[in-house]
Amino acid sequence: MKSRKAFWAVMFIVAAILTGILAGGYIAVAKGVPSIKELKQYKAIPGTKIYADDDVLIGELKVERGVYVPSDRMPAYLINAVLAVEDSRFWKHGGIDYVAILRAAIKDLIHVGIKEGGSTITQQLAKITFLTPERTAQRKIREIALAMKIEKNMTKKEILDLYLNKVYLGHGAYGMEMASKVYFGKSVGSLTLPEAALLAGLIKAPSVYSPYNNLMKAKERQATVLSRMEEEGFITPSQKEKALKQPLNLSTLRRGIEANNYFVEYVRKYLEDKYGTDMVYKGGISVYTTLDRRGQAAAARALQEGLRDLDKRRGWRGPLEHHEVDSEKELKKKDANQFLTSADGDIVPGIVLSVSAKEATIKARGVLGRLSLENAQWASRVIDPKSGRVSQIKSFSLDKVLKVGDVVKVGFRSVRGNIVELSLEQEPEVEGAIVAVDPSTGFIRAMVGGFDYARSEFNRAVFAKRQPGSAFKPVIYAAAMENGFTPASIINDEAVTYKGGPKGDWTPENYDHKYYGPTRLREALAYSRNIVTVKLVDSLGVEKVIKFAREIGLEGDMPRNLSIALGSISVTPLELAFGYSVFDNGGVKMTPISVKYITDSQGRILESNDPEGQQVISPASAFLITSMMEDVVNYGTGWRAKALGRMVAGKTGTTNEYKDAWFVGYTPGIVACVWVGFDDMRPLGNQETGAKAASPIWVNFMKAIDTGESLGFTVPEDIVSYPIDPANGLLARDETSGVKEYFKVGTQPKEYSPIKPSLWEIKEPSRLDFD
Repeated sequence: MKSRKAFWAVMFIVAAILTGILAGGYIAVAKGVPSIKELKQYKAIPGTKIYADDDVLIGELKVERGVYVPSDRMPAYLINAVLAVEDSRFWKHGGIDYVAILRAAIKDLIHVGIKEGGSTITQQLAKITFLTPERTAQRKIREIALAMKIEKNMTKKEILDLYLNKVYLGHGAYGMEMASKVYFGKSVGSLTLPEAALLAGLIKAPSVYSPYNNLMKAKERQATVLSRMEEEGFITPSQKEKALKQPLNLSTLRRGIEANNYFVEYVRKYLEDKYGTDMVYKGGISVYTTLDRRGQAAAARALQEGLRDLDKRRGWRGPLEHHEVDSEKELKKKDANQFLTSADGDIVPGIVLSVSAKEATIKARGVLGRLSLENAQWASRVIDPKSGRVSQIKSFSLDKVLKVGDVVKVGFRSVRGNIVELSLEQEPEVEGAIVAVDPSTGFIRAMVGGFDYARSEFNRAVFAKRQPGSAFKPVIYAAAMENGFTPASIINDEAVTYKGGPKGDWTPENYDHKYYGPTRLREALAYSRNIVTVKLVDSLGVEKVIKFAREIGLEGDMPRNLSIALGSISVTPLELAFGYSVFDNGGVKMTPISVKYITDSQGRILESNDPEGQQVISPASAFLITSMMEDVVNYGTGWRAKALGRMVAGKTGTTNEYKDAWFVGYTPGIVACVWVGFDDMRPLGNQETGAKAASPIWVNFMKAIDTGESLGFTVPEDIVSYPIDPANGLLARDETSGVKEYFKVGTQPKEYSPIKPSLWEIKEPSRLDFD
């Protein structure tokens, strides 16, 4: 009785589908979908191509996603793999496979609802081109009607071409060409049989069968595709067995793909503002930029590693989630380690299957890996998820922080044969930015605006206006060099109180709450002395400091009081990088350039940007402040930058309560600025200064792009040197008893003259700042 009812129910569904075809066709047209004629005449809209400095394509801006490649330029076994697993009767049916529909309808009836697809490639093309992904009977009827219409107006090859270039294959990849580059780092024409089978298997459920999400499931799906190819006669049994045994040489996910996104987005905004969206997305223009691909990749890697290190110092926040799991069953499953050939360094979710005091077994990407106590030691510092309080676990062991069924992030430290070593990881909450510029041209060489573009598209390198703390001090000391001061000028580091502020009297303090008496400006900058800097601003005048800051390119809000001495201004990493570039470029301010030139679809030049500069401070002043910042690195707060092993000038910066950490530094020819902080202005943590949180990122970036040339900073002709007494800045009696100091021609060490504080209306500054 039940089977008879089921039969008539199926017949009713089939009848409904058939009678609804005409209505579905009407609905499709009524909804304003493109005509089949338009689809048949389909040509990919060219949009905009964006190239790096070496003319390698780094991004495209266009209406349609993916990279169009005709099917006759794809391997035959890729096409056969897709047909075998998605629509084996593609060349025979007229758009609808009635046998498949009946089979799907029966399964849907059994499971009560629309669950089985049964769609042909033509139906899938109709859906992805014209329809929404909803699973309803009405949508299915429209899909069938459109598929029949497509088949009547297009050839099978035209249908297949469009399908293979539009189908979604996961991780942002549309079409086979884009997927080939995402998963294997190569063009579709270079795919092997096992690689083609894996891509074909993704179509059904990209996230489920992604090898980056679960390698075992990906391999199982690949085996299904190869079996279907064998059944259809596309490959022989021996070809199938050989393909199954071949390892998957996966591309490292997203590192190469997304490293350029912040810069590409920066260029996109520039193009849209200047040329409009129609030109950008439909004009077929080519944009040749200043980006150094090697430097960009190094910047992204250095920033991510640095933020992960800081996050680990903050403490372990616990597992992502917990699942009940049959660990014995999972541990007995055949693992996929033999197929994992390029996962070193990748960080992915994994589930804990066993854990002891010193070791845990974790399954990630379908692979069983070993986590040792040594590679999780940082998690002994635990952050309470409710209170945020931090506690230290005594006699730390893995079973105190992990349980069977916990889902955690792990990194593949090494993969050697069947032995996979893991490290415990977690996604940093902290953010950061890094910008690198060529001071002689104004070319932006690298720009990373956050930990992960997929997580946050907000470009902190360009739009995050934060206080620079002591990273602003070189601007003040450079202004002093332009206004009669020298590196040997003496200011007394002693207690001073300024009256008349809105919050009452203000007594600035050094980081360590000590006073150092008569102090040379060189020494004051090297050790980031606050009191000397405040007195220096008082002597120069706040307006003169602001005017100087504007001249070198800083455009943010600046308080008109002495708190400016401690960096209470608003500045972006991009602004600060270009401000420092003036010092590295002999006092010449260059116009920032991200686009070298642009051509239209016919190759004609639309725009060309040549380096353009303006002398804003004297070469001598630029050299003096550079020399002073060299000592910031040599023996002051920027000491970590000495690890670069060559001449470096730079300055750290930390704001009140450790909310911002900066390091801005340069060698002859490249300036880089690093900022680290939380978007919501939370403190980074105790002692997380610019020296500790930001300068290691800068060093790792600069090491990665170092050419090995050991160049020094050029000494201008109007610079001379004298031996001075370091205790008082006066001329030494002879060269052997003094230290070398630089001066502008016509100046010499002067007698110390106390600088009396003036009364200024001030507001409370960011006070603690030793970085």
